[in-house]
Amino acid sequence: MKKIYTVLVENRSGVLSKVSGLFARRGFNIDSLAVGTTDDPKVSVMTIVSSGDERTLEQIEKQLNKKLDVIKIKTYEENDAVTRELMLLKVKYNKSNRKDIMEIVDAMKAEIVDMSEYQMLIQICDRPDRTAMLIRLLYQVSIVEIARTGTLALPKCE
Repeated sequence: MKKIYTVLVENRSGVLSKVSGLFARRGFNIDSLAVGTTDDPKVSVMTIVSSGDERTLEQIEKQLNKKLDVIKIKTYEENDAVTRELMLLKVKYNKSNRKDIMEIVDAMKAEIVDMSEYQMLIQICDRPDRTAMLIRLLYQVSIVEIARTGTLALPKCE
């Protein structure tokens, strides 16, 4: 079972360390973590995706609420939110697989953002399951490097 936590925190040094330390001390798993400032420079938002049984996920919310730097927590299920992840993926290519790679990129609505004689840099901004699918589809090609942002999420419009 997965749950998404949107945690508004004070934008101060050490807050990320305190929150991640809470997860480590309690043995909670973080599947994804993304942090950025909000429209108020004094407040940051942490989007945390975690998995576990129902009791564990309830404990995570309770423990987060105890932190002094936490202003507000919203929780929701994956199907109640719009989620996106940015991924950059660098692959090696040759004449025989270049067309196949380009077809996969097109089918996945990804984009080639840089290219050299032997490598392509591909960008995708999509749901986390779709970014994982792109990795699987390009696994047969020599993947050189991957960078992912982590999941960002907002609840669906009412």
